[in-house]
Amino acid sequence: MSRLQLPPLSVYVHLPWCVRKCPYCDFNSYALEGDVPEKRYVTALLTDLEIQAPPVTDRKVQSIFFGGGTPSLFSADAISRIIAGLRASLAVTPEAEVTLEANPGTVERGRFGEYRSAGVNRISLGGQSFNSRHLERLGRIHSSDDTRVAAAELHAAGIENFNIDLMYGLSGQTLAESLADVEAAIALEPAHLSHYQLTLEPGTVFFHRSPCLPDDDATWEMQLGCQELLAREGFQQYEVSAYARQGKTCAHNLNYWQFGDYLGLGAGAHGKLTDLSTGVWRTDRTLKPRQYLESLERTAALPSRRLVPAGDLPFEYMLNALRLVEGLVGRRFEQRTGLSLEEIREAIESGIERGLLQSNRLGGWCATSLGRRFLNDVIAMFLPRSPHRSAPKLAAQPANLL
Repeated sequence: MSRLQLPPLSVYVHLPWCVRKCPYCDFNSYALEGDVPEKRYVTALLTDLEIQAPPVTDRKVQSIFFGGGTPSLFSADAISRIIAGLRASLAVTPEAEVTLEANPGTVERGRFGEYRSAGVNRISLGGQSFNSRHLERLGRIHSSDDTRVAAAELHAAGIENFNIDLMYGLSGQTLAESLADVEAAIALEPAHLSHYQLTLEPGTVFFHRSPCLPDDDATWEMQLGCQELLAREGFQQYEVSAYARQGKTCAHNLNYWQFGDYLGLGAGAHGKLTDLSTGVWRTDRTLKPRQYLESLERTAALPSRRLVPAGDLPFEYMLNALRLVEGLVGRRFEQRTGLSLEEIREAIESGIERGLLQSNRLGGWCATSLGRRFLNDVIAMFLPRSPHRSAPKLAAQPANLL
C-alpha cells in the first residue's frame, strides 16, 4: 500500500422517506405513514456525525449530498441544522458543493429560497419525464407542469446550478418521445442533466411485474439520439448518464466515480474511507429508519466496517472509473488503491485486443464506443481472478446497470 494517498472527501446524508415508493426504485426509501420524524432523525444524524467524524476532522470536505427518499420533505430549518453541524465538526470548504434532491411534487412554492439560505447551492430535480402517460406508469406523484414550476422557482431563488433527472427506455416509449423529454428539460435551462435508462432491479415492483420495455436496439437509438441532441445544445457528456454545461459537472458524483472517500450518514448510508496504514474501508449503517434511530439513541453504535481486500480493489475502482468518459487515470489508480498498474495490465490488454478499451490522453485507458455499449462486460473483466473464470461473452445491456 506504499502508493496509497488520501483522496478528496465528501459527505452523503440519507433522508429515507418519500410520499410514495416508485415501482422502479431500489433505493433504501420508505413511504411515509404520518409525518416525517424530522427533529428525531436530525438529532440522530448529528449523533452519527459525532461518532464518525474523528478520523477525518483534519481533511477538507469538498461536497455534501442530501439523497433519499425525498430530502425535500424535510424543512429548510432541518437542512440548515444538519449543514451547520457538518461545518462545525468537519473542515467543509467555503465553496463546497451542497446538493439536495427534490421531487417537484413535494416542494412548496418559495421553499427553494429557504434551502438556499440554509446553505444548499445545488438542487437535483427528479423530473424523469415530461410525458403524462409515462409519469403515471412510473408512479410519479408530480406532473410535467410541477417540474416546470420548480425550475422557474429555482431560477427565481438564484439557484442556477440545478440538475434534472430524466429516464429513457420506458414502457411504450418511442425515440421521438425520448427526444421530446430532453428538449423539454433543456428549455428549463438546467446546468446539468442526468439521462439514464430504466432498468428492472431485483426487489422492485417492476422486477416482479415487469412492464414491456423497448428492446436493446430501440433503447440504444434513444441513448445515441439524446446524446447528440444534448451535445448540440452545449451539454458535455462526462459520465455514462451525466451531462453538464461548462464547469457544472457534479463534484459529489465525480468523487464517487474517481474513487474518492465519503462519509455516509443516515439509515442505510454507505461510506468509503482510506487509511494510509491499513487500506480502503467500507462502512454502512442499518437499513431500517426505526432501527437506525434506536441504535443511535440507545448505544450511539458505530457503523459496520470492513476492509476491502486488495484483490477486490481493481474491480471496485474500475466499476466507477470506466463509467467516466475520461476513463482510467493510471496515476490515480495507484494513489487510490495502493496497487501497481501491473495488477490490471492483463485485463487492460485483453480489453484493447477486443476493441473495448483504448488509450486516453491522461496516461490511462477508457472505453471505446463498443465498450460503452457493453460496459458491464468490460467492468466484469476486472473481477477478482478465478481459475474457472473466462473472458465474458458480450451481451447488450444498459450501460447504467452497475
